[in-house]
Formats: sequence, C-alpha cells, structure tokens
Amino acid sequence: MTSQSLKSRRSSTVPDPYAAPHIYYGDHHDRNHFRARTFSAEANSHPGRNGTKASGFPTRRISHDEISIEPRRFLIQVEPTLKTLLSREDTDENYQITIDDKGPKVLSLGTLASNAHNKFDVRGTYMLSNLLQELTLAQDFGRKTIVLDEARLNENPVNRLSRLITHSFWDGLTRRIDGSNIAKVGRDPKDWTDDPRPRIYVPKGAPEQHEYYTRIAKENPEIRLDVQWLADNPSDEAYVRDLNEKPGLLAIAMEEYINEKGVKDMRGLPFVVPGGRFNELYGWDSYMESLGLLINNRVDLVKPMVTHFCFCIKHYGKILNANRSYYLCRSQPPFLTDMALRVYERIKHEPGALEFLREAILAAIKEYNTVWMAAPRLDEETGLSRYRPGGLGVPPETEATHFTHLIEPYAKKNNMTFQEFVRAYNYQEVSEPELDEYFRHDRAVRESGHDTSYRLESVAANLAVVDINALLYKYEVDIGRCIRNHFDDKLVVPKEFCGGDMKPGQVETSASWERRARKRRAAVDKYLWDEEAGMYFDYNTVKKERTGYESATTFWPMWSGLATPRQANLLIQKALPKFEVFGGLVSGTENSRGETSLDRPNRQWDYPFGWAPQQILAWVGFQRYGFDAEAQRIAYRWLSMVTKAFVDFNGVVVEKYNVTRPIDPHKVEAEYGNQGSEFKGVPREGFGWVNASYIYGLTLLSAHQIRALGALTTWDQFEQAMTDLGL
Repeated sequence: MTSQSLKSRRSSTVPDPYAAPHIYYGDHHDRNHFRARTFSAEANSHPGRNGTKASGFPTRRISHDEISIEPRRFLIQVEPTLKTLLSREDTDENYQITIDDKGPKVLSLGTLASNAHNKFDVRGTYMLSNLLQELTLAQDFGRKTIVLDEARLNENPVNRLSRLITHSFWDGLTRRIDGSNIAKVGRDPKDWTDDPRPRIYVPKGAPEQHEYYTRIAKENPEIRLDVQWLADNPSDEAYVRDLNEKPGLLAIAMEEYINEKGVKDMRGLPFVVPGGRFNELYGWDSYMESLGLLINNRVDLVKPMVTHFCFCIKHYGKILNANRSYYLCRSQPPFLTDMALRVYERIKHEPGALEFLREAILAAIKEYNTVWMAAPRLDEETGLSRYRPGGLGVPPETEATHFTHLIEPYAKKNNMTFQEFVRAYNYQEVSEPELDEYFRHDRAVRESGHDTSYRLESVAANLAVVDINALLYKYEVDIGRCIRNHFDDKLVVPKEFCGGDMKPGQVETSASWERRARKRRAAVDKYLWDEEAGMYFDYNTVKKERTGYESATTFWPMWSGLATPRQANLLIQKALPKFEVFGGLVSGTENSRGETSLDRPNRQWDYPFGWAPQQILAWVGFQRYGFDAEAQRIAYRWLSMVTKAFVDFNGVVVEKYNVTRPIDPHKVEAEYGNQGSEFKGVPREGFGWVNASYIYGLTLLSAHQIRALGALTTWDQFEQAMTDLGL
C-alpha cells in the first residue's frame, strides 16, 4: 500500500480530533476510530538462537514500540479511568482538577497503537483537567470505551476555548419557550407563593399564543399550566404588584411551522440566556452575546432575539429586564438599534431584510419616546435620562427576607411581624417614605444592569448617568441614519408602535433625530463632562451636581460616538490610566469605591472587579477614535486573564473577574457569587457575555499576539519581549 493510499484510508476513517462532542463521541464513535492491528510477527524474520536477533538483543513485538507518523491516540476505559483520575488528582473533591489540587499531576494512559499495552504519561493540570472534561463528555454519550486523541488534551488553550464557545457553549445557552418545555421554564424559581406552578401571561395582541398555550394546558393537565391574559396596560404599578401573587412568564415571539405529523403548529423562536441556570430572555446580556454570535455566524440566534425585543416593545412597552411578570415596569440598558443594524448587514440581500430593519427601528422609536424620554425617567430640566423604573413595595424577585435587616425596624415600629409588615407596605396600608426612597433607588440600580455599586447605591434614580445618555445618543444617530439611508428619509409610524403624543401615520425624518442627537450632546457636555478631569461623570438631578464617582462607563461616549475627538484624547490620556489593571479595565477606581469592611462590603460592579460589557464597549470606542493600540492592549489583558483561568481551573469561564488578581481572578467573593464556576467535570455553557468578549476580542489581536496568548504570556511579558526585540 502506498503512503498516499494509507493517508487516504486514515483520513476517511479517523474523525476530526477537534470535532464537537456530539460528533466525536456520537453514534459513530466506534466505527470511525481506526483501530491498529496487533501483530504477533516479530521485527526480524530471521532471529538468532534462543529467540534473539543476530545482534544478540531480544526480539521485540512490533505492537509494543511502534513508530508512527500519526498523532498519538489513547484507548481508554471510561469508568475506571475516570475513577482513578478523580481519586488521584481531585484532592479537594469538587469534581474539577485545578492548580489548587495537590495530586501527583500525572496519569498513564494506554496508546491505541499498542491496544493499550504501552503507556504514555499525561502530565500537568491543563492536560489532566482536559482529560476529566473529555471523560465526562464521553460518559454523557454512554461510552464505555473511547479512542481519545492526544491533540484534544494538549490543544492550544486559545483554540480550545474558542472551539468550545463556538460549538458547545452557545448551544448550551440556547433556549426556546413553547409547549415542549413550558412545564420547566414556566415555573419560576423565585415564586415564593404557596402554590408555585408553571404560568404564562399572554398579551391581548397575541391571541394565537393564548389559543396555543390553552391547548397545551388541556393536552397536558399533569403540568398544571396556568394560561392568563395580560391586562391592556401591563405597566400599571398596582397591577404589576398584584401579579406578584401569581408570578409567571411573559410570552415572547413564536413562529408557525409544520410539525413532524404534517400539521401546522407553533414553536418559540430561539434566544441565548446569560448563564446555564437561566431560562428567560434578558436585555443587555442579549446584545453583548450577539457580538460574539455574529462572529461565529450564528445569525440564526441573533435575528430572533431582535424579533423578541420588538415583540416586547410592541406588547409590553419596553425591552424588559427579563420576561417575567415582576419585570413589567423595568427595562435595561438599550442597544436595539446597533443590534438590529448588525443583523441587517448580514441579511440585507435576503427577502424581508428591509422589513426586519423597519420593525426594529419603529420599535426603538417607541421605546425611546415612551420609556427613556418620558416620565419618570426623563429629567425635564436637563433633558437627560435616568434609570428610574416604577414599582410598588419590595422587589419581588428577591425573597422578602433578603431585606430583613432593612425592614425589621419598620415592622417593630408598626407593631407587626415581618411578613405582616411586608404585605401592608406592598399594598400601601402603611406609609414609610424612607423605605419608598430606598426601593426607588434599588429598582433603578437593577434597571441599570449594574447591580450593585456604590456609584448608584441610594442615589441611582436621581442620576442622569453617563451610560444611558451615551446609549440614547447612539439611538438618535442610528435612527436618523436609517431613516435617511434605508427609508428615503420618510418613515411612517403605524399604530402598534405609537406611544405618548405620537399618532398613527406620523412621519419620522432624519432631521428631527439629528436635532435630538445635537441637543443631547450639548446637554452631556454641560452636565456630565469634566474638562479638568478629562472624564464624564454622572449628574445628580436633585443635588444639581456631578457625583465625581470614577466609573468605566466614562468610556461609553466613545463607543456611541458622543465624545468629540478632543474629549476622546483626554479620556485616553487622563481616564484610561485610572482603570487599566492586570486583567483589563476595572469597573471603578479604588479611590471612588472607598474603604470596605464587614459593615460596608464590596459591591460586584466596583473595584476590583471587571466585566465583559465594560471591556467590549471600551475596545469598540477606542477603535472608533483611532486608538487601536490601546484597544489591543486592553483586549489582550482581558483575554490573557480569561485564558489563564481557563487553563488553571478546569476550563472555567465566569460572569465576572477580579481583574487585579493574576492567579485566580474567577474567585469573586461579592454579593451573588460568580455564575459559571459551579460545574461538575466539564463546563457546558461558560457565561454569555464573557464568551462573546473572548470571540470578539480575538478579532482585535494580531496573529503574533494570539500565539503569545496561547503560550499564556501576560501583556507585560509580551510588551517587554517586543521592546527587547526592538519592535
């Protein structure tokens, strides 16, 4: 057999060593993996006396020491190998192999070429943790024996993490809401009532969904699905409060299709959730995720999320914090126009693309006018907007006991038990203005997406913050350009997208939106920009002064194009050094946060923590103004930190990081813990916006930087090496 024919045979029988788990360990695993023969023939067909070669050395069986140009592959018994691996290496017994474990960091595996007779040592935390992950995946697919490529264990970590995000994590975070899973997703883990059950609220404008879910409830009585119509004014504060007695899921967009029986049916459009424990559509998480999804060519997931947001604005009046009944009064940072435009660029040659963009822009116009530029969020004096959602009583998504320390003094004051007071307060049977003020700001913090931070605590609802006004400037610019470039400078607003003083048939033109953008820029310059500091600060509309709190949101005007070139230059010169640390940008400065203690604990959106959205928006903003080197440097710092934690801690990818800690940045002890770190054996989802930041960040780096990243080279080491080489 020629070498070429052997090569052809191998390529036709051996699967891609980097294939997705469902392919690599799927139904064809056994037949696809080439299994070497074990020969009894001896290497020399003319041995000397007593079974020795003429040279006098004992003869050797060919199978014991084969020389092959093929990559090494192992023949592994899954269960016993997994048991041995965990007993030797997982010394802290958390079903992960990390640098914290004190095992020998070596395990011998039998090679496929010798039918597992010859052994090869797998060494080090990274390869052993990858082995644990692969064995766990093989177990998921019911495999007893597997052939495992060594390339899957010592894979370049940048390639491995990118591959996992692209082919596994996104799928692990994808959800639909329909009859196939309503029993699970319709039941709210935050339902503290006496009779928790799956429940869905359907808006009056979607009768086909009410009919669909009613049928599902009748066909499946055992799930006890409660299907309810939503009121005509679903944002009414008293109505939303009353719904807390029967909390439920809010319907989002669905599509018709022909099912396997050939009958027309309905199914939910897909969307991507922030982390593995979530089942709801979230606001700004979805936008951040879309940036990575589009690079991975997952328009099939991003486009329906835009459709979901349009559905929410049409029927609920806003893009919701998430589609649960207790969020009906609350939104999140708005990114719809940018998200829709990015999708449109991918689908603009497809039928219906322009109509898709039209609906998204109309939805954004309604949201802009009825949510952000209307009471209570609009500050009339400055013309700037605030996070200031409505609501009555204690926020229901947290168990009432979450606020025990706060509420108990008021209960004692009114001679009530804790539970009695909470109900009386929620239904305004007792008046406590101080509590009203506290929860007004608490709801505003949650709407901001920055829950929580000392930047916002006890003052959030009064702040014209940098972030929301930078985002609304982007809305104004995007809407104006879309109307001019795509709709002949004339966009007619239909009834379903009217709000406030708008009338059906009203015509929107680019000029009016350009005026809005100019007006906002002037207001931001007047109230939020500090020339001496070279930074933007939030403005307290009650005290009528800038707060002076140093936050990474100061870079958001660069993302949106709100900053002038001179302001952008000052931000790079004066602000960037305050926020740049080992792992990228820190959310706020230590000086602004102040001292922490048992009585004043750390907040997760403050120093020393860093978040993917702050990194991404800064990278894009820096590039917009030509600061490409700074964008690369900050991106490299973030990706290097994420990669190192991924290598040292069993493939972990988490919600947020302590960006000042080089060794274990994922270990965050603040408030809600860290989503994404609690898994057994193998990470299955990562965390949505960190996944996206990794995929997006790699597009900013040079090939040389990506190679250095794979070698776990820190930015400081990389920069020093470049200096030494005179580059």
